[in-house]
Amino acid sequence: MMSRHRVWRVGANIDTDALAPGAYMKQDLSVLAAHTLESRYPGLAAQLAPGDVLVAGSGFGIGSSREQAVGVLVQLGVKAVIAPTFSGLYFRNAFNLGLLAIVCPQAESIPEGSHIEIDTRQSRLHVYDTNETDGSIDAVDSYACQAIPPFLVEMAAAGGLLPQLQRKLAAARQA
Repeated sequence: MMSRHRVWRVGANIDTDALAPGAYMKQDLSVLAAHTLESRYPGLAAQLAPGDVLVAGSGFGIGSSREQAVGVLVQLGVKAVIAPTFSGLYFRNAFNLGLLAIVCPQAESIPEGSHIEIDTRQSRLHVYDTNETDGSIDAVDSYACQAIPPFLVEMAAAGGLLPQLQRKLAAARQA
């Protein structure tokens, strides 16, 4: 069974200034991460747990090309961001730093507080909800997403481009 991740919904057009506020850019990444999205969702950064997933509207990551806008989510342990569209620069930075960026046209249908399984091989998202009566987990829906090339999935799983290259270099030295 694939692991399930808790869903946090955020809106459309989440820009890099909201993700990595300029007032904290000179601070350590952990300090910057504590202020992620506070202008739009106060307290969200403190509630995120490792493995959680952000589900957004269109235009996630618009704005500048600052890598810190991805780095803060990685620092907070976010597993993936799912949105109908991403800024091109944000999308590429996500994989380079080890964050899955999943394009799903129906992302806005995924409910807040649900849990999700990400199947990158089948390009599907399986959504589950907790039954409030007995606490059981019920399947809610399944959504098709844009296929992610295997090399990008591997890059994200490795923690990003640099860790992936370091592992390959170490393996080549041992061979």
